[in-house]
Amino acid sequence: METIVLKAEPEDQGLRLDQFVSKKLEELTRSAAQRLVEEDRVRLSGRPLKKSYLLTGKETLTVDLPEPQPIEAQPQEIPLEIVYEDKDLLVINKPKGMVVHPAPGNPDGTVVNAVLFHCGQSLSGIGGAFRPGIVHRIDKDTSGLLLVAKNDRAHLYLSAQLKDHTLARTYEAVIVGGLKDDAGTVDAPLGRSIQDRKKMAIVPEGRRAVTHYEVLARYPGYTHVRCRLETGRTHQIRVHMASLGHPIAGDPLYGPGKDRHGLAGQCLHARELNFLHPADGLPRHFFTPLPGYFTTFLRKLGATI
Repeated sequence: METIVLKAEPEDQGLRLDQFVSKKLEELTRSAAQRLVEEDRVRLSGRPLKKSYLLTGKETLTVDLPEPQPIEAQPQEIPLEIVYEDKDLLVINKPKGMVVHPAPGNPDGTVVNAVLFHCGQSLSGIGGAFRPGIVHRIDKDTSGLLLVAKNDRAHLYLSAQLKDHTLARTYEAVIVGGLKDDAGTVDAPLGRSIQDRKKMAIVPEGRRAVTHYEVLARYPGYTHVRCRLETGRTHQIRVHMASLGHPIAGDPLYGPGKDRHGLAGQCLHARELNFLHPADGLPRHFFTPLPGYFTTFLRKLGATI
C-alpha cells in the first residue's frame, strides 16, 4: 500500500473531499475517489473523513492507495514503426486505432504488448505491469509520436521534463469550422466531467491546461491547425478546440462524430517531439509525416498534397 500526502490550497476552499481527491489525483475518476473516502483511506490527522466534507483550503491529508490490480500485459509480436531507438529509449509512430496500454475492453493488441515483445527485459518498470516504459500516452484514435523509456533512469529523467514542460509535443489537427484568429492560446483548467465521467471538461477546480494553436490552412467548413501543448492533460487539445466552438473533425466524444467525408475518429496527429536525452542532456527533435488518413482527408477538403 502506498500513502501519499495531499495539501489543500486556498483555492480549494469549499470543494467536497471526493472532488478534491479526484482533482489532485488526475488518474482517478470521481467514483474511484469516492471509494477511497468510503473505505476510510483519506484522513486528516489520522481521522477518516466523509466524502461530503468541505475543505477549508488549509488541510494536509493522507491518502492510502490500495495495491493496484493491473492487467498483466503479455508480449505480443505486433509490428511497430520505430522512428528511433537506443539503449535508453524508443520513439514510436503509433497508428490510428491502436491502444497504448491494456485496459478493460482492450486487454491485448496494445503498444505495451508490442513493446514488451520488442524489448524483452530491457524496459522501464516504473509504469508497473500495467504500462511499463510508457512516459506519456496518446488516445487510441490519435496517431503519432510516442516516447517509451527502456530503463528507470531514463523514465525518471523524461517524466521530469513532462512536469516542467521542457518535453515539447506538437500536434496537427483538422477542426470543424472557420477559426476566427490565425493564432491564439487556450488557457483553461481541465478536470473530469461531472455529467459524463468518460469525458474531460473545463472546470474551475481542474488542473491548469494550456494549448497554443496556429492556422496552417483554411478550407470550406474546416481549418487545418498546429497545436503545441504547454501542459499535457487528458484529451487536452480535443476539449480546448471544442471549447472554441471548433471540435476536431471526426471526434466522437467532443465533436459531431462521424464526419460527412467518412472520417472515423478524430483527425489528430502527434507530429513533433522535442526533449533532452537522458544520456547526455542534449536536445533531440523527432518529426513524422502526416499519415495516410490525414492526407486523404485534406485532399477531400481541396488540399493539393
